[in-house]
Amino acid sequence: MALHYQFKEPHDLQLADTPELYDTLLNDAALGFLVDLHHHFEDRRQTLLRARHERQLRYDAGESPDFLPETRDIRTSHWRVAAIPDDLRDRRVEITGPVDRKMIINAMNSGANVYMADFEDSHAPIWLTTLQGHVNVIDAVGGDIELTTPEGKEYRLSENPAVLIVRPRGWHLAEKHLHIGGVPISAALFDFGLNFFHSVTLAPGKRPYYYLPKLEHHLEARLWSDVFAFAEKAFDLEKGTLKATVLIETLPAVFQMDEILYQMRDYITALNCGRWDYIFSYIKTFRKHPDKILPERGQVLMTVPFLGNYSRLLIQTCHKRGALAMGGMAAQIPIKDDPVANQSALDKVRADKEREVTDGHDGTWVAHPGLVPVAMEIFDRHMPSPNQLERTQDDLSIDQAALTQAPEGIITETGLRNNVEVAVEYLAAWLSGNACVPIHHLMEDAATAEISRSQLWQWINHDAQLGDGRVISEDLVRSVMTQVLHQIGKRPEVGAAAMQRYEEAAALLEESVFDAELVDFITLPAYQTYQ
Repeated sequence: MALHYQFKEPHDLQLADTPELYDTLLNDAALGFLVDLHHHFEDRRQTLLRARHERQLRYDAGESPDFLPETRDIRTSHWRVAAIPDDLRDRRVEITGPVDRKMIINAMNSGANVYMADFEDSHAPIWLTTLQGHVNVIDAVGGDIELTTPEGKEYRLSENPAVLIVRPRGWHLAEKHLHIGGVPISAALFDFGLNFFHSVTLAPGKRPYYYLPKLEHHLEARLWSDVFAFAEKAFDLEKGTLKATVLIETLPAVFQMDEILYQMRDYITALNCGRWDYIFSYIKTFRKHPDKILPERGQVLMTVPFLGNYSRLLIQTCHKRGALAMGGMAAQIPIKDDPVANQSALDKVRADKEREVTDGHDGTWVAHPGLVPVAMEIFDRHMPSPNQLERTQDDLSIDQAALTQAPEGIITETGLRNNVEVAVEYLAAWLSGNACVPIHHLMEDAATAEISRSQLWQWINHDAQLGDGRVISEDLVRSVMTQVLHQIGKRPEVGAAAMQRYEEAAALLEESVFDAELVDFITLPAYQTYQ
């Protein structure tokens, strides 16, 4: 294996101050590879981001996402994706989590088939945290990740750990700590490039696998396909060595699943129902549509029509093309000190996984190692074979209306308060460097915080009403925010420094919720607070 691309001219690259500890990670050859990725693909990324903005303006003017007439031939012709590698054919239970060293080891030892190491929604991208996360994941790729705590407790991988898949950040994010020619590198290319470079250098016998987030158009998938091809060529790898799973977690993408699979047909193994981001995307896409107001989050379940139809169409599309159809996240976590509440949480997980496997999904996600055996038992019982690719569901017909109709429901004061609490609690943790946070017995990440704050914006801007008839106004939301902050301040464990973070989080939430326009991602302004 030969590396064709070497470090470019130093004047092209401006790197933030970084401890010598990370010199091996950020060696000249690795940085040179990142520079090449940037030079080859940054202009296309910016063009695609501008296209996103232009489409959203059309949605704001009254249009709705729909199946593309210009790609009808792709949807109606016969073709299949490349063969799925043996170690990815059985993905019945996947666990996800941040790139913390201890969490990686525990997740890979949890009994799940796959662990998704997440640089995206459950990762707070502080510079040194990001770099250490890459070191941790690369050690896991090599199989020699271990940890000894100050108390002397040792952690290391078991004999049969989960298959590792890495989720880089999305196309919309930049990594501000590395500039090339005065321009920050794409965070997606930074995460992919560093992981790929070191994975194939240190563990050349292992095939790198990736989860790709937040795509909104099949040309964004094409960009990833071209990035993969470029990387393979740089390292003299056979075409199709890399493999990817794409999260269908935006409303526009659900109308282009065939096209996304086609654009990545040499590399793709599965699509995944990223349900929480999908709900957020529904709100954001229809932010100016008064007939698309969602009820409170607790009523927007996978059993409502637009979500159930999305899930079933994903299964049909994947199996028709020879790709796996992965289910979504069970956000519940075990509740140790309340047996009744714990049983209720487990019942919800079981019902969700029963629905997924009987619908035809080939696997599912959980957020906690304690839920791996729960999901595993259900999939083992209903799916004795490695997957359900043989269930093609040819008779299923789902149209645009079935994918966009808003569900019925109400908004209660409790639901309003819950949105404020989740957003403030999560943003305070994110600003402190923790992006995977248990709140009200659910494991929350950026996606659920996005739902909370975008719903508040939607309700205010469309004069939505509570069940008792009160209009959800700025004054009402401000009042609830004040109450929530007051209750947080009364907690004995919340000191002055912690309270300052909560106040910063509340200010960030206020700016987002009360602005005339809905900011695309709350993490974009929040990221600017990091050094």
